Amino acid sequence: MSAGAPAAPLHRHTREDEYSYVLEGKVGALLGDQTLVASPGQLVFKPRNQWHTFWNAGDEPARLLEIISPAGFERFFASLVDLGGVTRAAPEALMELCDRYGLEIDPGSVPGLVDRFGVRFPGEPI
Repeated sequence: MSAGAPAAPLHRHTREDEYSYVLEGKVGALLGDQTLVASPGQLVFKPRNQWHTFWNAGDEPARLLEIISPAGFERFFASLVDLGGVTRAAPEALMELCDRYGLEIDPGSVPGLVDRFGVRFPGEPI
């Protein structure tokens, strides 16, 4: 993840737990009402049904190992690529994909995340 890059708007998985193991850099996370910053060697747990997001909280690239359990959600990402990615997918197709995988996304959270954490979503000016 490049500096200031977010993973996604606030979202929650209804079927899976998500884990981020930080390999390099600093990763910020908003877990419900709790904010934290994790460093290399730390694990961030995002339980199913909890609203969350995460981002690169440092000035250097960050790398992490993302684990989503149980298996199956990886097909969401493959389908998203087939739709042209999050910035090119038709809103109706994206919503159908999210419904199919039990993923809820709050696009309205983006302005607040930008203001609160200084993240930059794709296509935003620096």
